[in-house]
Amino acid sequence: MILRVEDLDRERCKPEYASALLEDMRWYGLAWDEGPDVGGPHAPYRQSGRVPLYEAALRRLASQGAIYPCRCTRRDTQSALGAPHAGDVPAAPHDPCRPHSPAQRSASLPAGVNWRFRTPAEERIAFADGCAGPQAFVAGRAFGDFIVWRKDGSPAYQLAVVVDDAAMEITEVVRGADLLPSTAQQLLLYRALDLEPPAFYHCPLVTSPDGTRLAKRAGAHSLRALRTAGVEPGSLRAPGSLPGS
Repeated sequence: MILRVEDLDRERCKPEYASALLEDMRWYGLAWDEGPDVGGPHAPYRQSGRVPLYEAALRRLASQGAIYPCRCTRRDTQSALGAPHAGDVPAAPHDPCRPHSPAQRSASLPAGVNWRFRTPAEERIAFADGCAGPQAFVAGRAFGDFIVWRKDGSPAYQLAVVVDDAAMEITEVVRGADLLPSTAQQLLLYRALDLEPPAFYHCPLVTSPDGTRLAKRAGAHSLRALRTAGVEPGSLRAPGSLPGS
């Protein structure tokens, strides 16, 4: 088992949160078998310590002309689209900063701007999901040119997980069904970086009896809250699911 702490969001990821995560996992009975030789035996991987790997991938994308700098705010993008909802995803051909031809191939990457992946408009991205079955998303409709590097100097989720999953030789990814569109984006990055993608299995989301997605904002209990309330680890897992349980 590999534990990877995805701590690239500087505003939301605090050291105390990671410490609480490790403590809760140990209390629950989970142990990991692999990690860097930093911070003690089997310390978890932390994405914040792997930025050079992401930078190398970004330079490779730049050398192909696959990314371009974007100085637009979210409001600029929505205004260009005439989109009625703030959460709408910009279609690839309409990003105001997108060049008409592939971006100039250069190893020079100016800082202080977002870098977007140049999505191949109208390409059908298809894959077989182990749970949801055959899936297909049309680039430029289901999603647009997506950010791979943020203007604060940190890699975006899509790029970081692709680089890490390939480096850690992950062969199967199991996650929530809400990330199905992200898989199509990530498959484009796997292809551009000449990496072998894993198999994907997108599970239905766990919901409350009324169908509401379980989340802290909806009153769902965290593992820490259950632990504080006196719940024992054994009552939270199926018999035999962990060694010695």
